[in-house]
Parts: sequence; structure tokens; C-alpha cells
Amino acid sequence: MENRVRSDLCSAEDLVNSKSSETMFLQHSNDASDFIKDALRIVEAARTKKVELRLLGATAIYWHSPGSAQIHEGMKRPLTDLDFATTSKYIRHIPDLFTGLGFDQNEQVNALHGLQRQVYFQPETGRKVDVFIDKLSFCHEIDLTQRLEIDYPTITLADLVLEKMQIVKMGEKDAKDTTILLREHEVADHDKETVNAKYIAKVLANDWGFYYTVTTNLDRIREYSKTLQGLSPTDIKTVAQRVETLLTRIDQEEKSFGWKMRAKVGTGVRWYQVVDELEYREQTSQSDT
Repeated sequence: MENRVRSDLCSAEDLVNSKSSETMFLQHSNDASDFIKDALRIVEAARTKKVELRLLGATAIYWHSPGSAQIHEGMKRPLTDLDFATTSKYIRHIPDLFTGLGFDQNEQVNALHGLQRQVYFQPETGRKVDVFIDKLSFCHEIDLTQRLEIDYPTITLADLVLEKMQIVKMGEKDAKDTTILLREHEVADHDKETVNAKYIAKVLANDWGFYYTVTTNLDRIREYSKTLQGLSPTDIKTVAQRVETLLTRIDQEEKSFGWKMRAKVGTGVRWYQVVDELEYREQTSQSDT
């Protein structure tokens, strides 16, 4: 494998690990089946209006991993909001879709960032919905414009892995989610209910910073799984093998010239994006992406 320097990374975990949204929503419900039903209702309502919307985040991983439901519950991993992705092709229909489903807009966020991200709230429950347009742009950028409609009702498993692994300092929630996903799904070179290593490797072969963050976090997943209650020795071995398969496939991919030049600089220069101040405040106060 190519050499990957391990180091303590600058913290971005507050973007996705705030406790405030848990406190608010757990007053109402932490039933995963309730979240999934609501998510499917929204995705299906969008489809009836010819709008393509896909679920992402922890709820999407839970939906894809029914065999791990008992483990998930034992981990006390609450689901705190719903996150979706769409493309700019459908953006003009999003406000009417959610208001028609009984949600109110976050007018400040939608006015300032509505071309990239929109936020809605369900007044009765306080449930929050994030809708990301075209890309997931946090510590690193995940382009969904050509991949949104590959899977249904969620984004692909490979994009879910990238979503979780792009966080510069991975939090425990994201480690739990990724461990469960890898426990249940094989690594292959396609998107049919497997983690598409070919796609992930190609994405990371063009961006050394993204590569560094993802591979460092995958190494951490391998170690973290050994400490996670509810996993059997077989589960731990399976997760480790799938992490290794993914890392090997990533390292074997031919890297771009830009990747090779950036690798020479290393972590001496910041290799990830800084989320702007408004979005940072919104994420730390509400989200669970």
C-alpha cells in the first residue's frame, strides 16, 4: 500500500456531532422505523411529482442495513433528522414539495444558500430536513449530479461511505454508521447493494486531500469496530476484511498528476475545505448528516 501518514486531524466533527438536535428531537421519538417511514413518504411524494430525491445520512444506512437493526439499537445511535439530495434540475419544485407535506422553510438558510442547500422543519415534531443540491460539500466535495438516480430511495452505498468518511475528524456516530454499513455490504466494482470500490478509487485518485481523509478514517474504522459492543468476532473480521479490500482497491488505482504533486506537499498545507460560518452554525445546532 502507498504510505499514509497518520496524525491527529484538525477537528470538523462538530459539523455532524452536535447534541442539541438529539435533545430536541428525542422529546418526540427516536424510533428508527418512524424515521424511515417518514423518509420514504417524502421520497415517494417527490417521485409522484416527477422530482428525484434521495435519502442520505444515518437514516439511509439504517434502511440499507436491516440485519443490523438490533445492533444499531444497542449502540444507542439515535436518528435526529432527515437528509436528502437532489439536483438543480428539480430545485424549483423543492419548496412546494415540502410545504405541501407540512414543512416550514428556514428562510434565512434558503435565501442565502438555497442553490446549494435548503432546510425545512416540521412544526408539530420539530423534525428537520436538509436538502442538498448537486453536491455534498463539507470537508470534501461529493458530486452527485451524475449518480443521484443510480439507487433508490437512497444515494448509493459508495456515496454513503464517502459522505461519512469525508469528515476530517470523524465522530463516533459516523464510525458507528460506517461500521454497520460495512458489516452488511460487500465491496465490489458495482453499485448493486454493494460498496462500489471502483468508483471510490477513481474519485480519490484525483484528489489527494480527499484520499488522505478517507483512507485515514477507514483505518480508524478497522480499529473502532473492535471496540463496538454488539459485534461478534465474525462481524469484526468481516468489517476489517472489507476495509482492507477497499483500501487495497483505492491504493491500486492510478493517481492523477495533480494527486501526485499534492501528495508531495502532504499535511503541511490544509487539505480540506472549511465550511462557511453560517453553515457551520446551522450544522452544529441542528444536523446529523
